[in-house]
Formats: sequence, structure tokens, C-alpha cells
Amino acid sequence: MTKLNPQYRKLPGSYLFSEVARRVAEFSQSRPDRSLLRLGIGDVKGPLAPAVAQAMSRAALEMGGPQGFRGYGPEQGYPFLRRAIAEHEYWERGADISPDEIFISDGAKSDCSGIGDLFGTDNTVALCDPVYPVYVDASAMAGRAGEYDRDRGRWTGLMYLPCTAENGFVPDVPEERADLIYLCFPNNPTGAMASRAQLSAWVDYANANGSVILYDGAYEAFISRPELPRSIFEIPGARGCAIEFRSFSKTAGFTGVRCGYAVIPRELEREGVSLHALWSRRQASKFNGVSYITQRGAQAVYTPEGWAQVRAAAAACLDTARLIREGLSQAGLEVWGGVHSPYLWAKTPGGLGSWAFFELLLERAGVVATPGAGFGPGGEGYVRFSALGDRAEAVQAVERIWAALG
Repeated sequence: MTKLNPQYRKLPGSYLFSEVARRVAEFSQSRPDRSLLRLGIGDVKGPLAPAVAQAMSRAALEMGGPQGFRGYGPEQGYPFLRRAIAEHEYWERGADISPDEIFISDGAKSDCSGIGDLFGTDNTVALCDPVYPVYVDASAMAGRAGEYDRDRGRWTGLMYLPCTAENGFVPDVPEERADLIYLCFPNNPTGAMASRAQLSAWVDYANANGSVILYDGAYEAFISRPELPRSIFEIPGARGCAIEFRSFSKTAGFTGVRCGYAVIPRELEREGVSLHALWSRRQASKFNGVSYITQRGAQAVYTPEGWAQVRAAAAACLDTARLIREGLSQAGLEVWGGVHSPYLWAKTPGGLGSWAFFELLLERAGVVATPGAGFGPGGEGYVRFSALGDRAEAVQAVERIWAALG
């Protein structure tokens, strides 16, 4: 009989956002008269920047003619996009990243999970708690997470790094050794941002222990203070211990287009083997590359017009986050985030569980949030709100929450 991967059978229930969608669909079926306002899943709501859409249109027309048609592209990405990223995202910030150290992909989610292919299953994985669930699920699917303890809501083989209000939701460097360390800043779900000193401590730890930092910078476009690091590679020593993931999903509204990239320095080695070479080999075998049309759209982000347009969109999102944060605070909730991130992290009132408060908001306010418990045991007693949607809807949602909690 054909055998299944036993690791998949250990996974608890469904993926967080799939479960949220299922419950919302059930509610909508039972209450078809109730309009819903969605501050839950981190999808963008709005058109592509005009410069991006125009570039993609031009690229599509190119593909429609014999001179401009392109077949299979390079798995690592077209040189024109890799260079644009290096210049605008790294060189301008003083980070020494060459274009051939950048691998274009269909998004940070694919890269954050796929990177595990390079590492043995006996590596210890450390991650923030609460945390983006993809890191946990990918570790479990690969056999690095041990067993799932349903009573505690956590995996026995993972090293959970507590992120609490007391430490500003930025984890402290542990005394124990970890092999692979997932860090995400600005953080999903809490919205917290690490300082240069805090990231430096992690780089020092990784270099001292031979660890590899897997740094998810998908939300760097929302960092609102110039002195804060936008990349792990702004930190001295990071080239020898870190891999970075970025995405155009939130930066340029590419959630329906799909484009991101991973950065792996050439000198990053373990056991005398180049991780850059391994990832290049992996991508050549398991990834077909991102379409030429999409990559031309991503390149247009870095034109003067495109940059101004996507920066304006990010600023508008942060202003929406400010309105949500102020409104939730006035409604009596304790709230973090929304300053360097489109996400806000709120304490549930009266000791309610995360899913109980999710149901309360759905029933009484017709507002969809994301239960914090879905981000790990440290997320219990919190919910996440997203400011990536429509501003008017966000204001209306806050008004409904006021009424529901009043």
C-alpha cells in the first residue's frame, strides 16, 4: 500500500486563515442579512500602482509579438529585476548585496517554507511566539517539530521564544543553542519592530553558534523611522549567518500577482557547502520561475513614478492603522502595533479566549478579526486586526466595535 508522509498527519486541524474563512462562511450562510467588515486576513484592497499596471501591460504586448516573446525565463529571476532590487533595497541602505545573490520567487511564503529543503531534519528550530503559522507548519511538515501537544497548543520539538508585552514582543536571545532561527520584523502578527541593537544581538548569537537566521522582511515597506534597519544585512556580520525573504505582496499590492525574493549571500556556508549554490540548485529543480510580465511589473516599483505611488499607498495604510489603533483604544482595548506595520495586536477584554472574542466580534459587530491563538500559544488572549483594507470600512468597523463593547 502507498505510504503517506506521517508528518502531515500530525498537523492540528486546518491552516489558521482557512479556518477563519470557514467560520466566516458559516456565519454568512446563517446570517445572510448581516454585512461583514473584514479586518482579519492580511490581503490588500486596492488597485495596482498605475506605473506597475502600465509596465505589465507593455510586457504583455511585448509577449504578443515575435520580437518580444519570451519562453522559459531564468529560475533565479531576470537580471533587470535583480539589479533593481539590489540598487534600491540594499545599496541605498549601505547593505552589500549583489544582484546574483537575489533569487526571484512567487512570494515570501513559498521561500520561508521551501528554505527548509536545504537543512537536515535534526536541526533545532527557534521561532517567535506568537508567530506567522507558516514557519511552524513548514517545520512540522519537514519533521523538525516533534509531536503536537494539543493540551499546550505547541510542538514538543520547537524552541518557542516568548514575545510578550513585557519585552515589547521582540524575543530575547536564548541561552540554549538553536540551528535555524525564524525572525520576522516588522512582525506578523504583533506589529512589533526590532531595533538595530536587538538584531545585532541575534547576529552575534548566530555567528557564535553556527546558526542560520531566516529573516522575514515582508513588511519592511511600513517601517516609519529611517534609523530602524530595513534589512538584516544592514547589521555587521549578517552575511555569514542570515537569509532574508521579501515580498511585493504588501509593498506593491501583489497579493493577486505574486512576486517576492530571497537573498542568500555567497559566503554563507555550513559544513563547507555554499547555501547560495544549494538554493540555486533547488530552485532549478523545483521552481519554474516568475513570469516575465510579473517581473516587469515588479521592476516598475523602482521607477520614480512607481516608487512614489507605492510609498503613498503604504503611508495611507499606516494612517488607517492609526485610526484603528486610536479607535480600539477608545473602545477600551489595549493595543500594540500599527506604527511600523499594517497589523494591530489587541488584548481581548475580560479574559476572553481568542476564538471567543473572534466569535463575539463576528456576532455582535459583524467584524472579522484573526484570533491570536492561531499564531501559537503565546497568542492566546489576543486578536490581530489588519489595516490593509479600505479606510472607510475600517472606520465603520471600529464604530461597530465601540457599539459592541460599550
